[in-house]
Amino acid sequence: MLYNAYELQKNWLAGASALANMSAEMLQSPTNPFSYLGGPVVASALEVFAHAAAPRGKPAFGLHQTRVNGKTVDVVEEIVLQKPFGQLKRFRKPGVENAPRLLIVAPMSGHYATLLRGTVERMLPMHDVYITDWRDAKLVSLAEGDFDLDDYVDYIVEFLEHIGTGAHMLAVCQPSVPCYAAVALMSAQKHPCTPKTLTLMGGPIDTREAPTDVNTLATERPHSWFQQNAIATVPMMYPGAGRRVYPGFLQLAGFMSMNLGDHMMSHWGMFKHLIVGDDDSADQTKHFYEEYRSVCDMTAEFYLQTVQTVFQKHSLPRGEMMHRGARVDPKAITGVALLAIEGERDDISGLGQTKAALTLASELPAKMKRYHMAPGAGHYGIFNGSKWRNQIAPIVEEWIAAHN
Repeated sequence: MLYNAYELQKNWLAGASALANMSAEMLQSPTNPFSYLGGPVVASALEVFAHAAAPRGKPAFGLHQTRVNGKTVDVVEEIVLQKPFGQLKRFRKPGVENAPRLLIVAPMSGHYATLLRGTVERMLPMHDVYITDWRDAKLVSLAEGDFDLDDYVDYIVEFLEHIGTGAHMLAVCQPSVPCYAAVALMSAQKHPCTPKTLTLMGGPIDTREAPTDVNTLATERPHSWFQQNAIATVPMMYPGAGRRVYPGFLQLAGFMSMNLGDHMMSHWGMFKHLIVGDDDSADQTKHFYEEYRSVCDMTAEFYLQTVQTVFQKHSLPRGEMMHRGARVDPKAITGVALLAIEGERDDISGLGQTKAALTLASELPAKMKRYHMAPGAGHYGIFNGSKWRNQIAPIVEEWIAAHN
């Protein structure tokens, strides 16, 4: 019922958004006499509503060019490995045949991999970049089976095997735990495709450190609450009809409610920019929310297992995390250089949660560990924006180069 009610509301808002857009255009037309009688104010309000209410699909990366050694070169997206619940995407370009190969692991947390567009764009000039492009679970047929946290780890290992030996890996937020687990398991097996470096950015390695509202929500409620209140069934209109999922719209609602005042002020600012004709400033806000409000579903089994393993039982830092019958042992990590990055103002993964990865890898030499706390950076500022481009990315590049 929940998903069907959401679809009904979404379709109604889509029509209202189209009507608001048409009305805004009419009020801004110089041939309309009402455009001179408060038209711009009303039109601006309608445009803000139209943008907020418009339906959204999967965004495009749109990274067609980059600079390599002072020259502009073309970038071509190509899918190099396709799986039912995700694919491995490569950003191929000339001039980087011997560049370090970097696998960026995007979160499976309600947003598409394009949320890391700024991360990819910044790393493109000096690296051969790959990224995990996870599928929207509502589009995956039930015939493809289930997908849980163990499968996520398996996908990471398979992606690394496809890229080959000597690669590097960067995990942003949620995938920090499965990436860390994959590296520990591969290290224990002496797998030839174990990455040379693993960079963890704002990830919940040990959520007992500086718990945030996200962590508190997971620990205050029993596992049964999430099963009963956070899971819905995909409606018949989608290829994944009948699949049990954690809907992206619920995840988005949770994130929006955490900082509702900030989001309201952002839209108020957009409204003021539109009134005075400052379209460039208004477009910046629009572009951010185009990405932020584009959400997808994740399978119920993956979501529930992650809640229990990462946020309720703290299985990894307690040495109790299992993967297909094998214990995930951080002490097995002895040859992978670890870089942990946190934001001073991160309200999703608190300070110390990612840093814990360095302590858990107790057999790794100190020279192969590094920690960086980004002053003034919030969660999204770690991997997008000026702080990422100018302060954090150079540290990641230096770390990769030092261990290539």
